[in-house]
Amino acid sequence: MPPRSRAATYAKRRQRRMAKVDHDLTDDQWFALMEIWGGCAYCGAVDAALQKDCILPISRGGRYTLTNVVPACRSCNASKCNLEVTAWMRRKKLDERTFLVRQAETLQALA
Repeated sequence: MPPRSRAATYAKRRQRRMAKVDHDLTDDQWFALMEIWGGCAYCGAVDAALQKDCILPISRGGRYTLTNVVPACRSCNASKCNLEVTAWMRRKKLDERTFLVRQAETLQALA
């Protein structure tokens, strides 16, 4: 059997992590999140295709839930990778306070 590539190894590892946790974000909740945020939750890009980004990464125990997912553009999602959101925002010089307040308001609106 030929050796696996690094990407294949990481993909298999992610697949195992995803199978271990219970994700309860519904499609309706995801569409509501995208509508309320109106673009990327981090940089505010509105024309970009949005991806589900876990505030607490799956590799650190997060999962796809209403309270842990925000819409992110591909650039922000890839840049954040598996970092903690506030540390990543400080490094990128993004306004973390505004993000956290807006996230709290969004969750309150959906409750």
